[in-house]
Amino acid sequence: MIGIGDNGVTGLLPQYIEWINNCDVLVGGERHLAFFPQFSKEKKVIKGGLSKLVDDLQKETRNVVILVSGDPLFYGLGSVLAKKLLLEIYPYTSSVQLAFSKMQDSWQDAYITSLHGRSIKGFAQKIDGRKKVAILTDDKNTPQVIATYLKQYGMDEYDAFVTENLEGKNERCRFLTLDEMEQATFSSLNVVILKQRHSVKRSTLGIADEEFYQRKPEKGLITKKEIRVLCVQELQLREDSIIWDIGTCTGSVAIEAAKIAREGAVFAIEKNEGDLENCLLNQAKHRTDFIAILGKAPERLNEFPDPNAIFIGGNGGNMEHLLETCITRLLPGGRLVMNIATIENLADAMKHLKNLGCDVTILQAQISKSKPILHLTRFEPLNPIFIVTAQKGIDK
Repeated sequence: MIGIGDNGVTGLLPQYIEWINNCDVLVGGERHLAFFPQFSKEKKVIKGGLSKLVDDLQKETRNVVILVSGDPLFYGLGSVLAKKLLLEIYPYTSSVQLAFSKMQDSWQDAYITSLHGRSIKGFAQKIDGRKKVAILTDDKNTPQVIATYLKQYGMDEYDAFVTENLEGKNERCRFLTLDEMEQATFSSLNVVILKQRHSVKRSTLGIADEEFYQRKPEKGLITKKEIRVLCVQELQLREDSIIWDIGTCTGSVAIEAAKIAREGAVFAIEKNEGDLENCLLNQAKHRTDFIAILGKAPERLNEFPDPNAIFIGGNGGNMEHLLETCITRLLPGGRLVMNIATIENLADAMKHLKNLGCDVTILQAQISKSKPILHLTRFEPLNPIFIVTAQKGIDK
């Protein structure tokens, strides 16, 4: 497998050219094969799914060369085909490496990600606070779409450097503001680099309650900061965790979770339309982008992928069915955390969770906060709460 740039044969070592000319089968995309019009033996075009190609190559006894763009092991076919075929891999310079060389900037400190063939959902929390970001794009997630998306989440601290057709005849490299990138046109072969003009402080765990849009005039439908921190800690999230937030309301727990599970995903459900609207506003304000839908769980939970962690802020009087659904879908070793205010509901939850084979622990939180009174200080208690944590067993 040989990596090749947009400059075609010009960028290849003589040894690579000799291997290509002497092989029996040349495999590659249409653009790659077009660099070798004189090749008279068999050509196979990589197009669509890889299953048939892999089957054919596994049976192949002749000498085969596969051409791919740039570094085959950098978001390329190399990592896929190497698991199924016996390969020797010879990389070309990756598109990101070339882009930074054109920008004349270092790239060892850059966050590198791909939107090629991927959804842009969740992109905000992935890049929030990062000083340099290199992005591989596609025909859907274009530089214009990326610019609009960043502006939606208030990420105007970034300027862009866009490279097109690197090392090709129509190569172009430009520094652009987000406004300029949103209005410009680009070749489909491009790389986007974002660089902060100034640093931005990224919020840490425990966002102040006042920083969330909440239902008015009846505030208070939010998991308070102190309880929220305890609950998120109990979820034991990883960077790639999949999380459900049931009864998300303002989205406070989901937002805190999304900032930790930056490479994972959060799925939230809320039965009140007004609260869901606030959740969406809070997502934009706090630079998190996750799925939040209107509904009453366990309805619509079938639309979510199986989670590593589940938070339940409210069960809506349907506890047994809800817990059965959640624990059934929870991945082995996953954790479910729920807030309960009454001892009757606590007893029901304990019974159901133990019947479902979970290990259950309870934390009773009774917290008071200082409050000024004239020139003195008194303590005002928050409503006491039971934090129930259930861990699902690991399959043997």
